[in-house]
Amino acid sequence: MIKIYHNNRCSKSRQGLQILEKSGKEFKVVKYLENVPTAKELKEIIGLLGISPIELVRKNEAIWKENYKNKTLSDNELIEAMVNNPKLIERPIIINDDKAVIGRPPEKILDIL
Repeated sequence: MIKIYHNNRCSKSRQGLQILEKSGKEFKVVKYLENVPTAKELKEIIGLLGISPIELVRKNEAIWKENYKNKTLSDNELIEAMVNNPKLIERPIIINDDKAVIGRPPEKILDIL
């Protein structure tokens, strides 16, 4: 089943949700700020995306700038930072079986549907 890690306050995330709704395919919405992924889940998502943990971090968030910006963090430390501060997780993330994409721009979602 298709899964979208969604933040309703984010316009790109809302656009991603619209794309999924228009596709007519069944999908599950994960409100990741309320249902925070575990470190294990984040590692799996990062693996599916084929990126490094730093590429999943929203570097313009105040939390990042105030607490992490000029620090050298290991991959595990970056993942822990995202678990402890889910606002740092880039969005939306769409997973379809063994494929995943960050919906920026939202049209990238079409690549895995």
